[in-house]
Amino acid sequence: MRSHIRCGSILHLSKMRRKWLCLPLLICLTACGTEVKPPDFIETGSMELQYAEQFSVSYYEGGYTKLSIADGTDYLIVPDGAMLPENTGDMVILQQPLTGLYVAATSAVDLFDGIGCLDAVEMVSTKDWALPHVQEALADESICYAGKYNAPDYELLVERGCGLAVESTMIYHTPETKEQLEQLGIPVLTERSSYESHPLGRMEWVKVYGLLLGKTDEAETFFNEQAARFDAVAADTEDAEQKTVAFFSVSPNGYINIRKPGDYISELISHAGGRYAFTAEGLEVDDNALSTMNIQTEVFYETAKDADIFIYNSAIEGEITTMEQLLDKCPVLAGCKAVQEGNVWCTGQNVFQQTSGAADLLCDLHAVITGTEDALTFLHKVE
Repeated sequence: MRSHIRCGSILHLSKMRRKWLCLPLLICLTACGTEVKPPDFIETGSMELQYAEQFSVSYYEGGYTKLSIADGTDYLIVPDGAMLPENTGDMVILQQPLTGLYVAATSAVDLFDGIGCLDAVEMVSTKDWALPHVQEALADESICYAGKYNAPDYELLVERGCGLAVESTMIYHTPETKEQLEQLGIPVLTERSSYESHPLGRMEWVKVYGLLLGKTDEAETFFNEQAARFDAVAADTEDAEQKTVAFFSVSPNGYINIRKPGDYISELISHAGGRYAFTAEGLEVDDNALSTMNIQTEVFYETAKDADIFIYNSAIEGEITTMEQLLDKCPVLAGCKAVQEGNVWCTGQNVFQQTSGAADLLCDLHAVITGTEDALTFLHKVE
């Protein structure tokens, strides 16, 4: 197995790679003597963000950009062919053009596709995709599977000249993986879109990927178009009758898995004209990186038995299509209002991979809440 090769040989290859990459800069400095110095690091402005709170962007003279992530990591994006500014401190250097991307943050891949940059993604961390363009890329091998986020194929990443690994916050649970990637000379960017409470804040991370790949205009256009669709639907819900919605799945060990209150799903339900059944006041919510939590069946029943609508989350335990399947998983749900009135829905497998579909999911939720459902994108009725 490639992932089990000796670490020493990888480190040697990485050092050789860094040595050769540095040669052009060394030759330039030698040829130019002392007359040419790296540009001063002078800030000229910042990126305007509408919803995202987990990153910020500052612009500097000479086309340099600083990307700051809310985990405390700063990245200096250096234009193609430009020299390093002075006093970069602890910033992670990202020299454009960035190639050979390993995108282990599954939700980010759809945003690369949204701005026409799926070809920049060469490696991913899962084999199971519901996104057609990714399926096609895997079939023609323009994208390949490079191991799970916590056990990547290090040799393959080095062979393909991986210029950046984009990880989700799950990498916080395996810091040794991040350290190994960095020792190989592969910078790691941990995207924190899952921490964004507003659905459009999650989608606004498309601006990060546009920034990295020199597609800032495309990212801005894409985001503005999706935000306009979202706002149009949200504005239509202001006078709608508010219904209670429970979003959940049943785990094999008997627990009910729900989205945490304040998560972007609960915010979507609110923007669609509904009310999420669970609140932080009624639950003991863990302060961790996970967007879901397990609760006892009894707690779920007492909280959601009178909910108007059930939405079953297929992302964890798979899709269901019948009430019989749901009640086989948890018979006590038979006493719930949504089950008795036949108002149970299930998400498709593509709902969490298709990050760009916030407006479509909002439309689905709005249609289900208002009883005007027709052609839905992410939801289907459980009969």
